[in-house]
Order: sequence, then C-alpha cells, then structure tokens
Amino acid sequence: MAGQYFVYMLASKKDGVLYIGITNDLIRRVYKHRNGLVKGFTKKYHVKRLVYFECFDNAEQAILREKVLKKWERAWKIELLEKQNPNWNDLYETVAG
Repeated sequence: MAGQYFVYMLASKKDGVLYIGITNDLIRRVYKHRNGLVKGFTKKYHVKRLVYFECFDNAEQAILREKVLKKWERAWKIELLEKQNPNWNDLYETVAG
C-alpha cells in the first residue's frame, strides 16, 4: 500500500453516523479512530467501523474525491458503500490482516 492514498468511510453501526476521511496509511489511521486517538467527530460519535475505501495513486486525486463525497447526500453515500459492502461489515481486520 506504499505510495497510495485512501479515501475512507467509517460508520458507527449499520445505518449509523458516517464519516469520510483521507489518509496515506489506511491501517494506521483507522486504528487511531478505533482506539479513540483522533479527537473530534469520530470520537464523540463512536464512529469506528471501516465500511468503505477507495485507493488513489496521488494525493490530489484523493483530495478531490474526498471533497466530492463529502458534498454528496447521505443516500448517495449509502448507495455507494452498499454496492461493495451491503451489510456494512467492518473491513478493518481484512485490510489490516
């Protein structure tokens, strides 16, 4: 995963609160969210489950995608994630190995 950037979506639970972020180290960043090491929104609302992510070769592409997704209506975000993850499974263990 070196040299890649990720746009990711976290959820508090199925049909719960959603959060969209960007990182160049998906495993490390999600670990921090899961363990309450990121102050703010995700900690306050217990948003810890990795339910969706996309990979990009450069930061500019990832930043643009994150901005687009954050402007989307909630229903569109849910439709996007459910195409790949219909049960809102936590993908962290799969990614982290």
